[in-house]
Amino acid sequence: MKNRLLAIFVMGLLGDAAAYAADDGNFYMATGFDYSAGKYGLASTTTILSIPVVGRYETNLWAFKLTVPYIRISGVGDVVSGGKRFKAVASTTAVSTTRSGLGDVVASATYNLYSGSESDSGADLTGRVKFGTADTGLGTGRNDYAAQVDVYRGFDRFTAMGALGYEVLGSPDGADANNVVYGTLGGAYRFTGQTSGGAEMRLAQKPSTAGAEQRELTVYVNHMTDDDLNVRGYVLKGFADGSPDSGFGVMVSSGF
Repeated sequence: MKNRLLAIFVMGLLGDAAAYAADDGNFYMATGFDYSAGKYGLASTTTILSIPVVGRYETNLWAFKLTVPYIRISGVGDVVSGGKRFKAVASTTAVSTTRSGLGDVVASATYNLYSGSESDSGADLTGRVKFGTADTGLGTGRNDYAAQVDVYRGFDRFTAMGALGYEVLGSPDGADANNVVYGTLGGAYRFTGQTSGGAEMRLAQKPSTAGAEQRELTVYVNHMTDDDLNVRGYVLKGFADGSPDSGFGVMVSSGF
């Protein structure tokens, strides 16, 4: 019940922020879906569907982001949203179940550390908190804290980018979580003024003794429509037990 009340409160804040920022055009909202399937080192497959509502507010050198997701997980009880495995999070058996409800609320703040001429290069510092608000069986019930640095450099139509981060994971009942170092490396190419595409490789240490490291490749396409809607579609391929075997999704965002 408290999770639902929190989500309603957060959605109210997003609506208020949109109304407040409408004149400046600095507020953005997005929604869509993410679907993935993987075994995560187990005998059976776990599928995860996430439908997030995202609000983002940008002002000068700062950007603030808030995400409230609906989650549906079908599989064994020790795989939670994001594909992380923690022994006996939801059950002590290997019985497959389907759980659904509100996921963890995630808040982040990003500061632009450096911006080169004509924004062809830059560096950002982001702090992120994942609150342990998910319904039973969808999360660890603990807060996670992360900090990361993103850098990018443009070369005409191509932009190279990378990130390095450190995440402090809260330990669920009956399990010990490991703090993890993670990073991404990729690039994007601008085909036209409205369409771009790219690829990103993500690596992360294993989050627990029962878990595994993550290695996954995402390929995506962004398109800005004539009415200022940004549509992003992507596919994902995992190369380690800590990542889904495959996944895909679509996100649609618009400014106010």
